[in-house]
Amino acid sequence: MQIFRGFHHPGIAAACALTIGNFDGVHRGHQAMLALLNNEAKHRGVASFASIARKPDLAPARVATLRDKLTELARCGVDQCVVLPFDARLSSQVPEAFIQNVLVNGFHAKYVLVGDDFRFGAKRAGDYAMLDAAGAANGFDVARMNSYQVHGLRVSSSAVRDALARGDMEDVAALLGRPYSISGHVLHGRKLGRELGFKTLNLRFSHWKPAASGIFCVHVHGLDGEPIEGVANLGIRPSLDPRDVNGGRVLLETHCFEWPQSLGPEGGYGKIIRVELLHKLHDELKYDGLDALKQGIAKDAQEARAFFASTRRQTTRDRI
Repeated sequence: MQIFRGFHHPGIAAACALTIGNFDGVHRGHQAMLALLNNEAKHRGVASFASIARKPDLAPARVATLRDKLTELARCGVDQCVVLPFDARLSSQVPEAFIQNVLVNGFHAKYVLVGDDFRFGAKRAGDYAMLDAAGAANGFDVARMNSYQVHGLRVSSSAVRDALARGDMEDVAALLGRPYSISGHVLHGRKLGRELGFKTLNLRFSHWKPAASGIFCVHVHGLDGEPIEGVANLGIRPSLDPRDVNGGRVLLETHCFEWPQSLGPEGGYGKIIRVELLHKLHDELKYDGLDALKQGIAKDAQEARAFFASTRRQTTRDRI
C-alpha cells in the first residue's frame, strides 16, 4: 500500500474508488466497507483509495495509533492511502468546496463509498443526499453502506472504545475480528523494570489518548517467530514520581516470560513489535514504594501465567 501525506502528490492514482474516514480500530464494519470498495475498484479498473482524516486535538480516546491503522488498511487490500490533517483549512470548507477541492480535483474520484452516518464539510452540513447529487453532476458514483452488526450490536469505533473502557477484551476482539493490539518501536527507558527483576519492552506514544489502560495478559509478536506470553502495563504508571522523566506519559511496558536467547539481553531495542492485549487483569494501581510495586508486578505476572495455563488447558480440551 502506498501512503501519502496530503493529496497534492504526483504518485497518487489518476482515478480511484474512494472512501473517507478516521478508521479508528479498522473494525469489522470498516473491513466490510473496504472489501466492497476493493471490489468496486476492480470492476472500474481504478485504484482503491482510503483517506484518513486525522483529528489529534478533537478526537476522543483512540483505539489505534496511525501506524496500526495503516497496517490494518494494508491488510485489507487498499492500494493507496492519503493522510489528511483535519486542520482549520480542511474543517472550514463548506460541503460544496469539499466536494470540488477534495473529491473531484484532489482525488479524481470515480466512486465514493461512505457509511450510513457520514457527514462532511464545515459544521457537518453535508450529507449523503448532497453527496449523491454532486456525484451525478460531477461524474462519480456514490454508494452508502449500512451498519455492520455482530450479535445484534452495531459495530462502530464507539462500541470498541466502550468495550475497551470496560476491559472486555473478548467483546473487543469480536468487534475488531482480531485481538486488540498495539505496535511500535522498542525504546530505552529508565531500566527500572530490570532493577525490580522484571525487564520490560517499552513503547512510547506522542500525543496519544489510549482507549484502554491497565494491566493485561499479552502476546508479543516480532521478536523471535512465535508469539511470546507476557504481562503488560498500559498507562501512566501512577506509582512513579510525576517528576520522573516518564512521569505522566503514556507507555506500554511489556514483560516477556520467556526471553528469546537469540536476541541477547539487549536485542529488543529498536525492533518494531506488536503487543496483543488478550485479557485485562485490573486497572493501574498506585503502590506505596518500590517494594510494594515489585510485589504487585510479581502478583500480576503470576496471574497472567495462570491465565495462559488455563487457556492452553481449554484449547487442549477443545481439540479432544
